Amino acid sequence: MPTVDAAEVEALFDSIPDVLFFIKDREGRYTHVNATMLRRLGLRSRRDIIGRRASEVYPGGLGATYGLQDQQVLEGAVIDNLLELQLFPDQEPGWCLTCKRPLLRDGEVIGLIGISRDLASREGLEADYRSLREALVHMNRHYAENVRVQDLLAITGFSESKLERTFQKVFQLAPLQLLTRIRIQAAMHRLHGPGSIASIAQACGFGDQSAFTRRFVALVGMTPSEYRALRRD
Repeated sequence: MPTVDAAEVEALFDSIPDVLFFIKDREGRYTHVNATMLRRLGLRSRRDIIGRRASEVYPGGLGATYGLQDQQVLEGAVIDNLLELQLFPDQEPGWCLTCKRPLLRDGEVIGLIGISRDLASREGLEADYRSLREALVHMNRHYAENVRVQDLLAITGFSESKLERTFQKVFQLAPLQLLTRIRIQAAMHRLHGPGSIASIAQACGFGDQSAFTRRFVALVGMTPSEYRALRRD
């Protein structure tokens, strides 16, 4: 398998203006960022950010939030489709979808890699995004339970058709499809540990191991046992 140069990936993301890209080391310090991030922060050179942490770059509240996320990822967690506020070039906050993953070498976490994708025009959508974020927080907190569409309707105040439409627009997934992905991501993290596959399935909201395995294969491309063996190689 060819080795990917992080600087080449950084250069690739320089050409995508609506996506912020970054790599951080084991201490949460930036090692690579793209031009979009520089523009948003009003910086001219990568030297102004490389070696610094989020708390040293962003305003207090945002910096602290990003730092907590980084710590979770450096402990092995995966963050997918997190709806959050980011700074835009005018230094005003805007809505993005953030994904972060640990970087591994020989099974050890050596840093993290992430992107934040701008959402469509902010005008008039702030209230919808805030409501959607509350629904997403609920799904992430309660994925092991019986999360129902009715619960999400009550949280957002949307009609059922608007809920489906908004989820599809932002996540390209229906609400329950996104819930399944959240559960599978949680299971992938748990499979790094010693629990049985049956207990992990139950802890992640699946009614039985066979249903869990079918969903896992559909999304990951291998069985939970195969994934666990791969992670331990």
